[in-house]
Parts: sequence; C-alpha cells; structure tokens
Amino acid sequence: MEARATAKFVRYTPRKVNQVLMLIRNKKVEKAFGILSFLPKSAAVLVEKVLKSATANTGKLKDFSGFKVKEAWVGNGPILKRTRPGPKGRGMSIKKRTAHLTIVVTDVGVVPEKRKKKNTEDTVNSDGSGGNKIR
Repeated sequence: MEARATAKFVRYTPRKVNQVLMLIRNKKVEKAFGILSFLPKSAAVLVEKVLKSATANTGKLKDFSGFKVKEAWVGNGPILKRTRPGPKGRGMSIKKRTAHLTIVVTDVGVVPEKRKKKNTEDTVNSDGSGGNKIR
C-alpha cells in the first residue's frame, strides 16, 4: 500500500528542506523518525510532521514498523519579493522562498531484519582438519 502527504506553500527554503530529506530517503519509517527527532535543523520539524501525516494516511498510525519512505521530494513554491533599504537610498530586493514538500510511504520492498544465528557446530578447515567452535 502506498500513501502520500504534501505540505504546500511552507515558508522554508527548498534547499534547506532537501538537506533534511536526503537523510530519510529510502529508510524505514521508524529509523526516519529517529533521525528527525535528533536533527538540529528547523526544517526537521516540518518533515517530521509531513512524514507522520503520510503514515497516518496508510491507516496504521500506531504501528508503522513495516513501512519505508519510498519517495521524498521538495519543489519550489512562489517567491515572496520584498525590498529593504540599501546604500545611497536604493532598495535592495529580498526573495523569501517557499516550498512544496511531498513524502510517499510504502510497505512494498521492506524486508524484516534477520537475526544472525549463532553457529555452535564444529567447522572444518579447507585442509580437512577440524577447527574451533564458532561462537
């Protein structure tokens, strides 16, 4: 199952949001929430909010262990143009950028982590002699 969530016209620079998105792409949702909770970037709050919305759109908000972030992208929104006073009476332009953020979450392609079994049997070396036990 695939679910998506979008946030449009948010007042974050798309470049800064993309820095956060690069850290969570193709990761499990549990791990992505762990990364975002300790990330010292202001855009991490926005990305965490949209990721939570995408997992809620799957219908399984409490248990999202089987999901992964399939796609995450950010696009440019409209630019708010403002002017500030500059030298010699000129006006200096300021571009306040906005962004459109989309996150897609899926349960396809997620393999459960396999635990390694301890091998307690005797091993045979390449020369045919017995080896030590592997623990």
